[in-house]
Parts: sequence; structure tokens; C-alpha cells
Amino acid sequence: MDDQVKRALERDRTIDIITRGRKTGEARRTEIWFHNIDGQLYITGTPGRRDWYANLLACPEFTFHLKQSVRADLPARATPILDQERRRVIIAAVHQKRGISRDVEAWVEGSPLVHVELLVE
Repeated sequence: MDDQVKRALERDRTIDIITRGRKTGEARRTEIWFHNIDGQLYITGTPGRRDWYANLLACPEFTFHLKQSVRADLPARATPILDQERRRVIIAAVHQKRGISRDVEAWVEGSPLVHVELLVE
């Protein structure tokens, strides 16, 4: 993997993801934040239903589009994090890293959360 891409994965936050619509199969582009926690990549959002999450559940392969310090389209696979304790640990780490004070339990109960595996070397 290119050194600029590696640095972007460590420092950047805003990306686009391109998912496949679960009903239409059409490409859907969504701007979103990603989180690098101890070298692992995650995408989450505020509590509630999210189309991007439903699309990833139906078709976990997507494009992870870096667009801040470098531009790169990276093939990726999303795995939903469903275990409550694991969700709690990850969400608490995201909140701590970002310096936000939110109700972690509400996020554990109702937020989408996926682990991102980049399919590049």
C-alpha cells in the first residue's frame, strides 16, 4: 500500500463510501467519517436507521474513497459488529479519540457499526 494512503488512513477522517443499493443494485455514494482505532478501521453513525448500513448488510463489498490528504479508491469489505461488549469498547474508543461526550449506551444500542477490511495490499 502506498505511503500516502497509509498516512491518510491514520490521520484523515472524512471519506466517501460507494455501496450498492440493496433494492436497486445501483451505486450509492455517501460522505461519512471513518475511525482508525489501534490500526483497525471502523465506520459508525449516530443512532438510527441508515441506508448505507442496510446496503452494506446486503452487499458488504464497497469502495472506500479517500479524499482529504490523498485521493484513492480502495476496495473494501464491511463486517457488522453485533456483539454488545465489542460495540461498547469500539464506540467508547471512537468517542474518546474524537473528544466527544455522548451517551455510549445509546450508541451501543442503536448505531450502525462496521469493521472495514481493505482488500488491497
